[in-house]
Amino acid sequence: MADVELQGKVRQLERKIDEYKELIARLEKTNREMEQRLKTAQAATEPPPAITAAPEFEETLKRLVQRISMILQAEKCVFMLLEPESGELVAKSPAYGLTEDELRTFRIRATQGVSGEVFREGNPIILYDAVSDPRTMRENVALLNVKNGVTVPLIVEKRDEENRVLDRQTIGVLHVFNKRYGNAFSDEDVRLLQVMSRSAAAVIANAQMYLQVVEEKEKLESALESLAAALIMVGLNGKVMQMNASARTVLGLDGQDVAGKPYAEVVKEEKVRQIIAAAVSNNNDEMAEVAFTVPSENTERIFRVQSSVFRNEEDKAIGAVIIFNDITEIRNIERLKTAFVSTVSHELRTPLTSIKGFISTLLQDTEGYYDEETRHEFYTIIDQECDRLTRLISDLLNVSRIEAGRALDLNLKTVNMAALIEKVATVQRSYTSKHTLSVKLSPALPPITADEDKVDQILTNLVSNAIKYSPNGGTITVLGVEDGDEGVKISIIDQGMGIPKEQLGKVFERFHRVDNTDTRKVGGTGIGLYLVKHLVEAHGGRIWVESEVGKGSNFTFVLPPEPPEEEE
Repeated sequence: MADVELQGKVRQLERKIDEYKELIARLEKTNREMEQRLKTAQAATEPPPAITAAPEFEETLKRLVQRISMILQAEKCVFMLLEPESGELVAKSPAYGLTEDELRTFRIRATQGVSGEVFREGNPIILYDAVSDPRTMRENVALLNVKNGVTVPLIVEKRDEENRVLDRQTIGVLHVFNKRYGNAFSDEDVRLLQVMSRSAAAVIANAQMYLQVVEEKEKLESALESLAAALIMVGLNGKVMQMNASARTVLGLDGQDVAGKPYAEVVKEEKVRQIIAAAVSNNNDEMAEVAFTVPSENTERIFRVQSSVFRNEEDKAIGAVIIFNDITEIRNIERLKTAFVSTVSHELRTPLTSIKGFISTLLQDTEGYYDEETRHEFYTIIDQECDRLTRLISDLLNVSRIEAGRALDLNLKTVNMAALIEKVATVQRSYTSKHTLSVKLSPALPPITADEDKVDQILTNLVSNAIKYSPNGGTITVLGVEDGDEGVKISIIDQGMGIPKEQLGKVFERFHRVDNTDTRKVGGTGIGLYLVKHLVEAHGGRIWVESEVGKGSNFTFVLPPEPPEEEE
């Protein structure tokens, strides 16, 4: 009996041993599988090659999400990164198992849902039943067809040389959804995903830093490229690092890629090469004015060329930047102003000489040598010369006000244009005996609201110019017609010397005078038409000129029924 019981216990022990052996075999198999998965996960976490462009970043992440999905046997895998401006976690491409439309709508506040909880607390979460879990966002679960999943934080760590953590920052979360074959995710899946998330976070962080640097570099290059001033950057090796569009135009290199070429090959102007050489070789800042012909314009321009050495963080020179500022117009204005001062001095001296001469003559006539008629003629000349001085001084004051940015004040009232034109014509007829001054006005020429003195100045200037620049006489016609809703249109037409076609666009500029033998004989300050243009525009009107050399000119201006209201 005892033997039978003993044999039963032995068989029972043998069965237990077989069960344990089977359990050990299963555990060993599971362990081997886990080791293999861990090795695969670790292989996925190996540092990727250096990312040097956005497509490489996309491709690296694409491989990562595919590996993660394969290792964890998940149907879907997606990164969500924090957008600081909106405070939202936003799904980013590339993802695995999700369409672009699904990615665009997959975003959530960092304070909500499973994504927000993992992001804030830094702990992973397993979703066994995403549909019924109270922490999930129902619309996202329905949209993405999520049944279960694992979410881990994406944490970026900064370590020192001894591998100690110096800083830790959570930049987003990593999701895997829907375990294949209807299985559920386990704690082992969480551990594997955490291992891979560290590599993913490092890749994303490094790529973001790189792309941010690239973006800043592109912004800087775009800003330099759009500069109106020409700019060249040259390294210490004498090769061009960058040359913006303005510089390529100035140097006649449009459409050429000059980056990496020696500056001596691309810069033809010897003076400019000397400035660059001094900056690159001697680390000296240089500045000089250089005049040369710009190929695209085929005209000579004057540039202030300035070089400056730029340095790295260790204050070591790494190159030089050379800037070309076009000062042609400044120098032209300076020359024009010099000529203007000389001209004004002459214009002031002429009437003053006449006034002084006639007054001296009258003062010396103590015995009544000159009769009353002659004296009246002298007084008339003195009066006209005083008017001429007054107009010149008034013009100078108005130019000063315009250049100072102050508006020309208008003393508005109703102006009878027909009467004003006839008055100006009558006055101007007294100044010439060689010209016929004809006035042709529309019977329906309407009155306008304007500053009568300034409109008088406009007409006087244009008619006197027509007389002045028609030295051989001829007919000067003043036409006045109604111009619909625009008010009145006045034209002053002469048969004088005319204006060259290339000068037509400049006649209304300050200090500008058509420079030829005929105009030099006539004289003038070069500010009359400049003032006329501003007086017309102050009334809300416009002025233009049509002319042909040797046949005369037609100056036309339009004044509205009333000036526009000035803004406060």
